Amino acid sequence: MSELNQILRVADGWRDYELMDCGEGQRLERWGKIKLIRPDPQAIWPCGAPDQWRGADAHYHRNAEGGGHWEMSRPLPDFWTVSYRRLTFKVRPTGFKHMGLFPEQAVNWDWIDAQIGRAARPISMLNLFGYTGAATAAAAAAGAQVCHVDAARGMVQWCRENMALSGLADAPVRYIVDDCLAFIRREQRRGRRYDALLMDPPSYGRGSRGEVWKLEDQLALLLGESRKLLSDTPLFFLVNAYTTGLSPVVLVNLLRDIMPAQSGRVAGGELGLPAGAGGRILPCGIYAAWESGSEKQGVA
Repeated sequence: MSELNQILRVADGWRDYELMDCGEGQRLERWGKIKLIRPDPQAIWPCGAPDQWRGADAHYHRNAEGGGHWEMSRPLPDFWTVSYRRLTFKVRPTGFKHMGLFPEQAVNWDWIDAQIGRAARPISMLNLFGYTGAATAAAAAAGAQVCHVDAARGMVQWCRENMALSGLADAPVRYIVDDCLAFIRREQRRGRRYDALLMDPPSYGRGSRGEVWKLEDQLALLLGESRKLLSDTPLFFLVNAYTTGLSPVVLVNLLRDIMPAQSGRVAGGELGLPAGAGGRILPCGIYAAWESGSEKQGVA
C-alpha cells in the first residue's frame, strides 16, 4: 500500500511580517510597522488576543458582491518594503485585499534556495504564474537562471521592482508577459528545457479571449504540458494551490502520474503561519513537490 506523509510547513522565520492573531474570519497582521486586518475564511475560531486588534492602520471589508474595500485609520504610504533573509519586497494594499506577497510561501523560498544550492551545478528554473516574483528572487539569489511568466503586465513589473530591491536587477532572469499554457507550448516547439519547474496557478480566471480558467479542469493538462519542458537531469517540480477544498493528495497524485520514470520522490501537504503566542497555526494553501533522487536533498 502506498503511504503519504503529509507535511505541514510553517513559515516561522519572519522578522518583518507577523500574524499577530486570527479568528472570527479575520487575520491581524504586522507588515513592517503597519498593522492590517484582512479577512480569512479559515480562521473560524475565536480571536486569541482581542486587545491587540485595537489601533490597526487599515481594515479590509468584504461586500456582498464578493469585492471589498480598505478602511484606513490613517494615511498609508503608496507602498513600503519588508525583508526576508537576503530578499526585500515591495508591499501595498491592493483592491483585492492582497498585499503583493504571500508570507507563508517563505518556506518554499527557503526550500528552493536549498535545492539549488545542493545541486552544485547550473540550474535553470521556470516560474509559471510568477505573480510579483518572490520565488523568482529566491531562485536567482541562489544562483539559478530564471524565466518568470505571468499574464499580468503589472505583476511582471512588480517582479522587476522586487528584484531590484533585493539587489538582483542584473540577475539572469527572463521576464515574460503571456498566458502560461500558451507560453509552455511555444517553449516546447522551441526545444527549450528547464531543470526546475514552479507554478502557483489561480483557482479561477479568464484568458485574454474570454476563455474560462478553472483549476480543477485545467491542472492535469497544465502539469502534463509543463512536464515536457523538464531537462534530462531535472532537479524539482513544485506546485502550489489555494483552491478551497482541494486536497494536497490531489497534487501529489498528479505529480506521481507525470513523473513515474524519474528517480526521485513526491511529498505534499499544507503551508501555514504561526498565529500569535497561543500555538495556533493558520492553514494557508497546499503544495506538492517532486525532487530528484540524484542529489542529496529533502522536502521539509
